[in-house]
Amino acid sequence: MIGYTELNLELTPEQVSIKGETHRFARDVLRPASIALDKMSPREVIESDIYWDTMKKGYDLGYHTILIPDTYGGIATDPLETHIVFEELAWGSVDFAIALGCACFPAFFSTMVPTDELVEGIIEPYCACTDASIIGCWAITEPAHGTDTLCPYTPEFSNPDISGQVTARRDGDDYIIEGQKSAWVSNGSVATHALAYLTIDPSKGMAGGGICIIPLDLPGVRRGEPLDKMGQRALNQGEIFFDKVRVPKEYMLIDEESYPAMLDVTLSTANAAMGAFFTGVARAAYEEALAYSKQRIQGGKALFEHQLIKHKLFNMFMNLEAGRALSRSAMIYNYNNTPPKTEYSIAAKVFCTNMALNVTSEAIQIFGGNGLSREYPVEKFFRDARAGMIEDGANDSLMLTGAHHL
Repeated sequence: MIGYTELNLELTPEQVSIKGETHRFARDVLRPASIALDKMSPREVIESDIYWDTMKKGYDLGYHTILIPDTYGGIATDPLETHIVFEELAWGSVDFAIALGCACFPAFFSTMVPTDELVEGIIEPYCACTDASIIGCWAITEPAHGTDTLCPYTPEFSNPDISGQVTARRDGDDYIIEGQKSAWVSNGSVATHALAYLTIDPSKGMAGGGICIIPLDLPGVRRGEPLDKMGQRALNQGEIFFDKVRVPKEYMLIDEESYPAMLDVTLSTANAAMGAFFTGVARAAYEEALAYSKQRIQGGKALFEHQLIKHKLFNMFMNLEAGRALSRSAMIYNYNNTPPKTEYSIAAKVFCTNMALNVTSEAIQIFGGNGLSREYPVEKFFRDARAGMIEDGANDSLMLTGAHHL
């Protein structure tokens, strides 16, 4: 393990142990599985024993409960520990790291409004699950709506001419859900429950939304084929259709009165996590490039002995360390404060995903022709990093939302 120098001199022995255990899991389980699944079709991925065995191992170790308090059975890491774990998981496989993170969304958001029904029916069964038989997904993106769903408090967000395509209508003790979520729903083809962001009052524009847990075995739920995409191929994504799906009113966690505030928390939480994930991706590529540069002989000496390669590697190192510092600070602050300073989470997401693309691209350049070969993992890291600039909000648009907060 090359690893990195931990600049936080106050890590406890327990935190050092968490870091080491997660790294070993990422090295021995996640990375080999994600590389094997990368070569399969999307349908083959979710039918593969490799996929399910890996998810089950993640669940058995409790990584699916990382954001959930120990009161309900979560592993309850503090924000610094959460960042350490997220970085290590993504160092091994950002696809599986995101899959495990999204899996907890229905249970995690239930902990914010923990009624007896939600605790007993959603949170505790999820935390007790060790075989990946309960998987959540984050159903927010729609065919006609992407990052525009993630701009709470901006003027555009309250424009009545712009509203979501999945609607919820109150009918007695139930809500009736209709519409389609797009193919970019992470875990969409395999999830048992969706945390759905939908429209209750379209006259308020995107601000007239709600957040609802939808069990995906209910009548009227239908799914499309899993998405075929260039990167993060072990992360299943797929569209979900809702045809007059009837959901108990207790599963509507947030209505239109508090929707913008909770969406702001969602964006801050998810973007901070993305900063940690893509710090891990960049580190994986940097470490591979550094090791390769000391082994590969060109011009009669190791690549590392050439000044240009040294310059490239140190630039990768600087940007990687800057990404870790920013994303850790954003996560520690925003996971401890409500309301969050969302602009810092957005800054961490945008900076770290951009940085990861640059670092993985430079890693390919250092590998030369070998960097284009599937014999080495850096070309996969590059494809995975490119996806990060769009998922959880396209960087260009997120920056406008972040600027609004300034």
